[in-house]
Amino acid sequence: MSTFKAPKGTYDLLPPDSAKFLAVREAIAAPLRGSGYGYIETPGFENVELFARGVGESTDIVTKEMYAFETKGGDRLALRPEGTASVLRAALEANLHKTGNLPVKLWYSGSYYRYERPQKGRYRHFSQVGAEAIGAEDPALDAELIILADQAYRSLGLRNFRILLNSLGDKECRPVYREALQTFLRGLDLDEDTLRRAEINPLRVLDDKRESVQKQLGGAPLLRDYLCDACKAYHEEVRELVTAAGVVFEDDPKLVRGLDYYTRTTFEFVHDGLGSQSAVGGGGRYDGLSEMIGGPALPSVGWALGVDRTVLALEAEGVELELPATTSVFAVPLGDEARRVLFAKVTELRKNGVAADFAFGGKGLKAAMKAANRSGARYALVLGERDIEQGVVQLKDMESGEQTAVGMNEIVAELESRLG
Repeated sequence: MSTFKAPKGTYDLLPPDSAKFLAVREAIAAPLRGSGYGYIETPGFENVELFARGVGESTDIVTKEMYAFETKGGDRLALRPEGTASVLRAALEANLHKTGNLPVKLWYSGSYYRYERPQKGRYRHFSQVGAEAIGAEDPALDAELIILADQAYRSLGLRNFRILLNSLGDKECRPVYREALQTFLRGLDLDEDTLRRAEINPLRVLDDKRESVQKQLGGAPLLRDYLCDACKAYHEEVRELVTAAGVVFEDDPKLVRGLDYYTRTTFEFVHDGLGSQSAVGGGGRYDGLSEMIGGPALPSVGWALGVDRTVLALEAEGVELELPATTSVFAVPLGDEARRVLFAKVTELRKNGVAADFAFGGKGLKAAMKAANRSGARYALVLGERDIEQGVVQLKDMESGEQTAVGMNEIVAELESRLG
């Protein structure tokens, strides 16, 4: 064993489990690809200011959880704690919003970093698939993203998740609500930290998970009672479009999400099989974020779904993903001549799109057949000296145990037809 271990709060993804993570990423991306979203990749670190301004100075992410550092050149950088600010920064920098087609629809997949207290389902390095639609204010866009996330989860066989939906209002009605909430919070018995948060961003206090705080929030004013007519109408349309698509959601007037940039539509996907870390993903509209980071007004909406959380949710429901075997054919040579001949066949099979592997390291027949078994291959090819003389190779069906001699020149065609 090496003297080094993965850093605290992180994990390594190893086969065979990693195949599950790939399948989850693939399933989340598929509906996006079919709906006009193009793939984007951004750096793993950005200017600290991008997150301080974008995510919000008062959020836990910026105050406590960000990995910030200074480079040798004196730049202040941070490992990305979330995806939206980076994607928007990249879109603005490349002027994608000026190329004509709005909204600019982008999807991404990657690792994110937060210095959190590690626990099951919450890591310091985690993986997300996200989608952003930049530059259009349209309830149909909000609805589209909620529907696509629902579709992605259902395609994986996930059933017991719930969609929570709320509206956070806009720059017209939110300030009025904010003031009413602040007045209410000032009258409560809260610690200094929480009172300070109430002054900077009172909505974050509603999201406080502590029992002592939640108990006092019973009579808190609700945002929905303060929405202006435009926000009410907008939210009503999002709800109607989502419902018409057959997607079930719950209205949650207390849902605020942990980032400062959200406006209007906000939603979360929760799974009750995950204990305290019940959110598997979430998102919302962030109409003011572009201006916050120095861009033009670009109303936008997006979400991010946690890959590790989704895998935990699948396990909680006992859903087994149909993962194709990684190897279809496993080649077992007996002797040097057989090695040469069979290795060439494996190369030919691979060129023809057949997933094939080889018994490396000169194993004897027994050890090599064990390896073939472990590989999950449907067929084994066994080649000995007598087979070479006769110009055949033994084709063994690993399920039935049946073995047939097939002409060396026919084997590729034979396997292609058997494997369909």
